[in-house]
Order: sequence, then C-alpha cells, then structure tokens
Amino acid sequence: MISITKLLFKRDYFGDGLRYTADAAATKSGTTAGKGPVVVWNSTKTCNLKCRHCYMEADAKKYADELTTAEARKFIDDLAEFNVPVLLFSGGEPLMRQDFFTLADYAAQKGLRPTLSTNGTLITRDVARRIKDIGVGYVGISLDGLAKVNDKFRGVVGAFDKAMRGIENCVAVGQRVGLRFTINKHNFNELDKIFDFIEAKEINRVCFYHLVYSGRGNAMIDEDVTCAESRRALDTIIARTRDFEARGLDKEILTVDNHCDGPYMYLKALSAGDEQGAAQIKKYISLNGGNRSGIAFGEVDPWGFVHPDQFTQHHTFGNVRERKFGDIWQDTTNPIMAGLKERKPLLKGRCAACRFLACCNGNFRTRAEAKTGDFWASDPACYLTDEEIKA
Repeated sequence: MISITKLLFKRDYFGDGLRYTADAAATKSGTTAGKGPVVVWNSTKTCNLKCRHCYMEADAKKYADELTTAEARKFIDDLAEFNVPVLLFSGGEPLMRQDFFTLADYAAQKGLRPTLSTNGTLITRDVARRIKDIGVGYVGISLDGLAKVNDKFRGVVGAFDKAMRGIENCVAVGQRVGLRFTINKHNFNELDKIFDFIEAKEINRVCFYHLVYSGRGNAMIDEDVTCAESRRALDTIIARTRDFEARGLDKEILTVDNHCDGPYMYLKALSAGDEQGAAQIKKYISLNGGNRSGIAFGEVDPWGFVHPDQFTQHHTFGNVRERKFGDIWQDTTNPIMAGLKERKPLLKGRCAACRFLACCNGNFRTRAEAKTGDFWASDPACYLTDEEIKA
C-alpha cells in the first residue's frame, strides 16, 4: 500500500505510522519493531454479490466449518498477544456473519483497531451507527466504477445504488469511510469521475487497487491494463491528488498491490525538475521497503488457515485452530514463508536486477506465479521500462 498523499505532501494518517518508520523495512515479522502484522480475516466466504474479480470466489451459499464465535474470540486473543495493530474484517461479505458486531467489539476491547472491508450494500443507518459506536476505525466500500460499470462487475443490478446508500449512511453518522477501486481495462477511464464522486459525496479516502490474478480474477488476466495504461492511471491519480491538496480538501489517496508506483512517482518528480519532491518520495518508499506480504501483512481465511495475503491462499502456513497466529507467523520452516521474509536473493529476471528493488521488494508474487508458474519470477504488472530500472 502506497500513500500518494504522504509521498507528495507528508500528510500523516493512521496507517502511515506502520508504513513509513525507520525500522519498517528491516522488520521481518510485523509492521514495525514490537508489533505484529496487519491481519485481514476473510471471516466468511458467503456474499450477497458475485464479483467478477473476487479472489475468494465468494457467492450466496452457506459454507461449512468456518470459525465459530468462540474460535474467533480465541483467534483475536492470539492476535492481541502478538501485538497485531489492525484486524481487517473482510469476506465474502463480513456483515453476513451474524456475530460481526460481537467480534468487532471484542477486537476493539482487546486493543486491536477493527476495520471493515465490505460491498456496502447492507449498511443501513442503524448498521452504520453500530459500526461507529464499536469504534471501527475505517470502513472500505468496494466500487469498481459508477453505476453501470460497477453493477456489471458486481454481478447484481442495483449493487451501486445500495452501496451508495451505505456510503451516505456512514457519512451521516461520522464514520470514516472510503472507496476500494480495482483498476482494469473496463474502468480506468473513469478515474476522474471517481475523484469527482468522492468529493461530491464527502468521502474521506480512496484506495486504487491494481488487479491481482487470483480466484475469479485469474480469468481477468487479459483484462488488466497495459503498462501504458497503468502510467496514465497513475498520472491521473497524482494530478487529482495535487488538485485536492491545492483546494484544501483533506482526502487520503492510496494505491495498492503494485509497488512500482513509488519509483514511478520518484522518476516523474525528477523529470519535472522537482529534486526536493523526488528526494521526499525516495525517502518514504525506502523506509517502507515495498511489498511486505508474509512480513507486515497477513491473511487468515474463514477456516483459520494462515496465508501471506488474501490473494495468495494457495500457499498455507498453518491453522489458528491448532497454533497461535504469532507462532505460525514467525515459523520459517515453510520455504515460501522463509522466502517472503528474505526474498531479494530469490527473485529472478527484471526484479533481480532492478535498481529500485530495495523500495519495491519484488512487487506482487502471486501475479508472477499466475503468469509464469514461478513464485519468484518478475511481476508482469511492473510498468517501468528496462531503461528506468537499469542500475
């Protein structure tokens, strides 16, 4: 995750304290020294939508043997013991778990910051108020375009309108809310409209995700943006972030799942003659250290299996029903886990020779594996040219 706002303007938001500190890049089992990783818990595979790019392949079925309320409480206890700073409730659709409010409240009481990733369609005014009262730090609502484009991706007509009501309900009760937008060939031309939308709707935050080839997203490899389109998308995101800042609008703008965005911003500042801005960007991306799946970010699926991130569920390190999360996270007997914690010597191709490796850390391994069959190959979504990465 790259904070465009932080890199450009040094603005501080909650997550920046976990990403841009002196010991972040050197920490091998957490966000910073003394803290565990941010953990996303895909708490159920059940969902009321059927999104084309869903990494969980979620649908409107009930799945057996998902963690019970008691097992989830024990899991949260273990996360608190390991000093995990954030627990992100995801799905499927996490609000379809009847014990969501009980567990989110329990996480908050144990000192974790509960956050929520949702499609937003189930957030009534009462639900928004309960989320706010529990102390959920942030609600991320997934939209992949405006009405027609979004509903096509979500597989349900009317999903956009229902998500809109969810956003409006969060704003009405003062709950911090943002958008999660996955860039692809069908929607990258809507980026300007998305910026207009978040301004008009008083939305605090937007995360622009690069497509990861996982779950149903595997079928969308040919629908990903080209390298040239990725650059155009980042140009739009940077320009609109600058526009918000110039007009005094407090919006947190981030990109996710493609760490070449940082070096691209650095090179763009240099080419514009902004040496001070380039130095600032280089400082922050160096502190962060790039992709940290298996280090500062981890995932637990509905059945308690631990994975490097939510897109890499085909690699499993253990189960929280059998061992504490912290013990699993620090165990490097699995070669993938060991490799993720010290991956630079294992990377191949363009990644191995890239001068920005210390700032990117090889980008996203799941995309490389999906495209080539080799977990340590170069990430095909890196849009920097051979000349730009040359040492």
